[in-house]
Amino acid sequence: MSKIHPTAIIEDDVIFGEDCEIAAYAVIKRHTRMGARNRVAEHAVIGGDPQDFKFKSDTLSYTEIGDDNYFREGVTIHRGSRPDSATKIGNGCFLMAYAHIAHDCIVGNNVVMANTAGIAGEVVVADKAFISAAVTVHQFCRIGRNAMIGLSSKVVQDALPFCITDGNPGRARGLNLVGLRRNGFSKDDIAALKDAYRMLYQHVPLDDALARMRAMDNAAVTIVADFIAGSKRGFAHPTR
Repeated sequence: MSKIHPTAIIEDDVIFGEDCEIAAYAVIKRHTRMGARNRVAEHAVIGGDPQDFKFKSDTLSYTEIGDDNYFREGVTIHRGSRPDSATKIGNGCFLMAYAHIAHDCIVGNNVVMANTAGIAGEVVVADKAFISAAVTVHQFCRIGRNAMIGLSSKVVQDALPFCITDGNPGRARGLNLVGLRRNGFSKDDIAALKDAYRMLYQHVPLDDALARMRAMDNAAVTIVADFIAGSKRGFAHPTR
């Protein structure tokens, strides 16, 4: 059974799973769908209207949240901006104090957003990404799986999977070795990713580099190649 503390506000058309906890002064806005065992801390606002000039207040759109997430104090998440659209958050995510997720974002599983990190509308964040404190992510960008975004970075292009992206503007700085080891990547996978990463700052055409990466026949490297090939904003190129 979910626990809702006094002074929390739950608007109409909100659905909870089992064993959620909504702290005092938290607000769960209309049209929010939330799975089981989620925790919402004080003064968080989940499912608010988008900060989008085109949005109409009578638009029926949603916020869809999975299981086992923890939203700390002052976190804000906005619902979709178009009819029947949704902002979607997976399972096991941890949003620290004052993190922000804008309209129509898709956030995967086990994503961490540190204090005051913010992602603009239509951003996609893949599983197990770590977004450090005070990071800002431009709309329509993608953050790859197991990526780490460094403190106070400005992300204006796609951030590569398995890599550290850092700086203003953000650039790939190397593999996220600590994250890869903690998540059980083998030495062979890490070695293959290192080889693939080097290809991206050699003076060869990008299509040739992607072909060489796919020829390595390594699942993790193929994820990187597919991510780059699917980029619409371009990706944060590595620096030497």
